[in-house]
Amino acid sequence: MHASPLFAGAVARLLCRVDAALGRPAVLDFVDLAAGRGELVTGVLAALPAEVAARTRAYAVEVAARPEGLDPRIRWLREPPHGLTGLLFANEWLDNVPVEVAEVDAAGVARRVLVRGDGAQRLGEPVAGAEAEWLARWWPLTGEEGLRAEIGLPRDAAWASAVAALDAGLAVAADYAHTAAARPPFGTLTGFRQGRETEPVPDGSCDITAHVALDACAAAHTARCTPGHAPPDALMRPQREALHALGVTGVRPPLALASTDPAAYVRALASASQAAELTAAGGLGDFWWLLQPVGALDAAALLVDVADHEEQ
Repeated sequence: MHASPLFAGAVARLLCRVDAALGRPAVLDFVDLAAGRGELVTGVLAALPAEVAARTRAYAVEVAARPEGLDPRIRWLREPPHGLTGLLFANEWLDNVPVEVAEVDAAGVARRVLVRGDGAQRLGEPVAGAEAEWLARWWPLTGEEGLRAEIGLPRDAAWASAVAALDAGLAVAADYAHTAAARPPFGTLTGFRQGRETEPVPDGSCDITAHVALDACAAAHTARCTPGHAPPDALMRPQREALHALGVTGVRPPLALASTDPAAYVRALASASQAAELTAAGGLGDFWWLLQPVGALDAAALLVDVADHEEQ
């Protein structure tokens, strides 16, 4: 669903807003980070106005091989290029960056969780050094036995590196996430096999994931900036709010349309159903978007809902 035409259209609208905020540069970059088979970048190119598409340089960043038949306009890379001007979009990427898990033992000490190939877990050495500092700042654990945290240092580094690819523009991370105000007390590590939740066994039989401390990721980019040159403020919004501001509302079409134009009514109803799924509470709507501007962009201004005729 995250590669649906509706979602791609919303990302295309965001790219158009970034384009306008940048003064419509001669070359506008769009990067689909963790591109899968290139569904999102393909959909974004299809949804762009012709004038914007003609200036857009599209990249799909993925470790897998380039799929056959992909639009030749799309450059397929293993890492983002540097010197970009435009929009970098990382959809469900950071939750797949591996992290260490810490758990409080009976003595109140936070220790690394070690996992065997069959999924059996035990506690290892105490968390120390940079990992302990990260926990103290971003996910403090009290002395209560059994409390857990996922140490987000690798994700912070990955995100800061991705944002560094931009000279000017906006980087967006969309993922299941949490902030310091509401960390889950027992962590979020889980596995998925064929779309169903399962025990996170590290034997290659399932995808292992954990929600992202996006506030820590945002701060990691700020920490890399030159002193005295503070970057613009990052913005975090639930996906439902971000998509609503980009024209995805889930509002059902008027019933009268079924009489005057049945085909249009069916199309609008299908679109509303997709929108409802993308913005549903308890589902995809609970994703968070981190919008990290580079240069003089105002992230909040990019998510102001405007009429369609005012868009590029």
